[in-house]
Amino acid sequence: MKPLFKTEYKNKLVKIFVPIMLSNLISQVQMFIDRIFLGRMNILYMSAVGNVTAPIWTTMSFVMSLSIGASILISQSVGEKNLDKAKEFAASMIKYSNVLPVLLFFFWMFCSPLVFRLMGVSPAVMDLCVTYTRIYSPIFLILGLYASYGVVFQTSNFTKPLVTYGILRSVLNIFLDYVLIFGKFGFPRMEIAGAALGTTIAEYAGALYLLYITISKRDKFFTSPGLKTILKAKLVPYITSVKLGVPTACEDLLWNAGNLCIIRILNTINEMAAGIYSMVFTVELLFVVIIGAIGNGTLTLTGEATGAKDHKLYRNVVKTAIQWSFIVCAAALIFVSIFPRFTLSLFTTDKEVIEMSVVFVIIVAANLFGKSGNIILGSGIRGYGDTKWMLFTQGLGTVGVVAIAALCVFVFKLGMLGVFIAVLCDEGSRALINFVRFSRIKF
Repeated sequence: MKPLFKTEYKNKLVKIFVPIMLSNLISQVQMFIDRIFLGRMNILYMSAVGNVTAPIWTTMSFVMSLSIGASILISQSVGEKNLDKAKEFAASMIKYSNVLPVLLFFFWMFCSPLVFRLMGVSPAVMDLCVTYTRIYSPIFLILGLYASYGVVFQTSNFTKPLVTYGILRSVLNIFLDYVLIFGKFGFPRMEIAGAALGTTIAEYAGALYLLYITISKRDKFFTSPGLKTILKAKLVPYITSVKLGVPTACEDLLWNAGNLCIIRILNTINEMAAGIYSMVFTVELLFVVIIGAIGNGTLTLTGEATGAKDHKLYRNVVKTAIQWSFIVCAAALIFVSIFPRFTLSLFTTDKEVIEMSVVFVIIVAANLFGKSGNIILGSGIRGYGDTKWMLFTQGLGTVGVVAIAALCVFVFKLGMLGVFIAVLCDEGSRALINFVRFSRIKF
């Protein structure tokens, strides 16, 4: 039997993605527990979290995705063995990536009611959404630095500290959720407001830890610039990286815009529909974070392979990542198909809601194959330097998924089932299109 990690690129892929995966899994467990607390208390809390998460993550992912351009350019510079050029892009990114997040903080603090009215949130859920958002919005003030140094960690092939970061942040979040949601140890019972406050405090604690690591283990981050370099950094490298990152940011924006439209469609069905949708996709996220971590490693290594002009390495990285991600998908589908009711019962005690959601959670597990194809193939295509292609396919996908969902719900009267059918069709068709594009890459 051949050893699993017989070549250097597999070792590097594991070195990058495993810590990211563990950190993300720990975070997902924390989010699971957070939503278990809220969902078992009141299903409307799940609807509120579902309505809040969609638009806020739209803006957060836009900020995070802007840094993809810098990640690609830094990785390609590493492949070219030009560390000075890599640090130049990193310094400019760190210096100028905080402007937009600060503006978004003020937007969500003061304009969130308008957003939720446009989404068609019912009066019973509106106040819950606004309360959660205003307590959670200070996270935007540290988002730019988190996105920037996430790129530095990844491109330096040193993501190990993210495991400790995930444990620290998540354990603190779970503890604070328990204390603040239910009013333990003399604290007032804050319910959904307590969940938002606990998450915000934990995020800041995690940011302080990452700051400490960045300073104390500076020698590990070979793409990290010094403070003087950051202060002297020019705007031009940042603009160059943003031009490359904007298509990816717009791609995420389109995906999230489609998700917002789907939430809007769900809100026309009933007050619980968005909560059920949020609950089911929370299950999917547990597996998506693993695949996404593999995608992060794929982006870095395909960027390095592109810089070194090594086509064989480039294709082998993507092929290996696809194989590993499909193993995750198969495990997810098997588990969810065998234990759907157990999985759903973690989030609600309502037996009617559980029975209604069984088919949905199985569809979402099957959807992972298409989604993993888009994540891995997309990472490879971006690592090559083509970020516009993924924007193009996402544009087609967003229009398609919203159109099919609206057709299934309003014309064919399939209710929530129609929404999940639309999502399945979207991910599968885009995966095939992206595979054709990847197959034609030459250099």
